[in-house]
Amino acid sequence: MADIDFYAHVAVAGEVLGVGLGAGPDTWEAALGAEFLEVPWNGLLRRDYGLVEVNFSPDRPGREGQMSCFGYGVKVQRLLYDQSPRTVPPPLSREYGEFAPRVPFEELRTAILALGRTIELDERGTSNDMDRYRVSASAARIHVVADPDPYGTGDPDPDGHQKGDVRSIDVW
Repeated sequence: MADIDFYAHVAVAGEVLGVGLGAGPDTWEAALGAEFLEVPWNGLLRRDYGLVEVNFSPDRPGREGQMSCFGYGVKVQRLLYDQSPRTVPPPLSREYGEFAPRVPFEELRTAILALGRTIELDERGTSNDMDRYRVSASAARIHVVADPDPYGTGDPDPDGHQKGDVRSIDVW
């Protein structure tokens, strides 16, 4: 498998290695490993695995002390600036191989269409520098660079994103 297969699977199935919304921290850890940065804040919990960042909230009454995932993101933009082995969790590397620092949206769109889904521009989530796309029958939103120099400085980062690069895939 290739990294584009991973991104397409997240966008279509809304899961990472079989884990998704509603799963607890232990389940995410079993899938992605024990190396993460944990950030508690205001009763919530964020676990940063590098490429994948997971958000948890306390479960409903009667299940005190337990938390479940209410959203997560695949932060593709991080691969441009950090190619260290810790950026991609080892279970993902084992399953999908090497992850490229840049993901062209057209490649991802082709992979999603091949899985039988449609994808459309979400006008409400689009700005001058970022387009947001929705995948049919999925909770995923794909953020794509529309303008790598949104402030018009004329000097975009040559190692940074280019127009049409996937910045992130968020599942909420």
